[in-house]
Amino acid sequence: MFHLSKQLFSVLCAYQGSILIGYTMGWTAPIIPKLQDPEQTPLPDIPTDGQISWIGSLLYIGCIIGPYSLGPLSNVKGRKPCFLISGCIIIVSFILLGAAQNLAMIYAGRVLIGVGLGIISVINVVYIGEVASTNIRGILLSGTGIFSTLGTLIMYAIGPYVSYVMSTVIGIALTLLYLIGLYFIPETPLFNVMKGKEYEAKQILIELGRADETDTVLKSKPEVKKTTMSDWKDLIAIKGNRLALFIVLTLCILQQMSGVVAVIFFATTIFDLAGSIDPSLATILIGITQLIASCITLIFVDKTGRRTLLIFSTATSSISLAVLGIYFYLADVAHNPIADKLGWLPLLSLVVFFLSYDLGFGIIPSALTGEMFEPNVRSLGSAVTSTVAWSIGFGVSTGFGYMLSAWGGHVTFWVYSGACAFATLFSVLFVPETRGKSLLEIQTMLNM
Repeated sequence: MFHLSKQLFSVLCAYQGSILIGYTMGWTAPIIPKLQDPEQTPLPDIPTDGQISWIGSLLYIGCIIGPYSLGPLSNVKGRKPCFLISGCIIIVSFILLGAAQNLAMIYAGRVLIGVGLGIISVINVVYIGEVASTNIRGILLSGTGIFSTLGTLIMYAIGPYVSYVMSTVIGIALTLLYLIGLYFIPETPLFNVMKGKEYEAKQILIELGRADETDTVLKSKPEVKKTTMSDWKDLIAIKGNRLALFIVLTLCILQQMSGVVAVIFFATTIFDLAGSIDPSLATILIGITQLIASCITLIFVDKTGRRTLLIFSTATSSISLAVLGIYFYLADVAHNPIADKLGWLPLLSLVVFFLSYDLGFGIIPSALTGEMFEPNVRSLGSAVTSTVAWSIGFGVSTGFGYMLSAWGGHVTFWVYSGACAFATLFSVLFVPETRGKSLLEIQTMLNM
């Protein structure tokens, strides 16, 4: 394993970006109660429920902008410079949030931090997919989900017990650690191959402990494109890229429609709604559950395979959300006395949901994104899928409050359950197995 130490160190530095994604995604759950508390809020007036929804969902506007703001730069200047720029954007965002004295500043900070996260989410899977050895690529790509979950858990664990301003100070500290780590990582071998720097690519492969893959990586050199329009054409015209886009895009859309973003953003609100459970403690338990499930995924992703994990994960997620919907039906519609004896059921349902979701559905789509596109359109393909997913996520998180009011908790969670069930069927019919295949072999399979 020693010969892979540089590779693992580089991936760990990239994982710090995933921690930032999770920390920021989980930020709203413990912070919303502070914004609504006259003793803790930095705002002159207590925000309304509608304004709170916008604080959660405006992150997605930035995430939609992010991939296109720097995505093309990754094929021109490299993956590493994009990481560095995103880190600087996030620091500015946390400073803006920490200094906020009105809603406009919080809105602006949430949009801007979304831009940084949108860049990281795209470049992370590209970078890790290109530096990882074939035999552990699935494990390392799946690790993005673990560290994103770790970031959320950090926020869930400390958010209720620190001030609003301190939550942003911790975010700045995490980002500074990220930027320091990036200084020591190399550019990817495939980027150097794309730029015609084959000697540099060979040296980096040796440095990463991948000398035996030199011939395979050099053969992966795509035709150099001079315009972004050429990349768009390749994304659509080449069968393998088109199939990859169809599979990954559909999975990412269904992933967002599962309602996971609404549950993460408004976990405290959900447990308040259910009653009989301490919201802060329940939220921490959810974070721990996510972390455990993500770690379990590493054991199976390169043994059981991506497809099998995905099918099991989506099916179990669907069942757990359906059960949660039944609880809210009994409690809020039927007013059945049995609901009073089932106060533990919402927590159990969400624990099972996150265990199953993070066992596959929350991680495999990102892993497939880093594997299935050709090198010259990998950033573009990742940007397109991320943009559409973030757009759906924006709609889901914004609409969560309205759905609860108009349809009730039971219908809301049944809709989310239906999306997971459809993802199960889609995985059975369309998702191929990429376990143990090199990036070149995956392209050959998709183009058959």
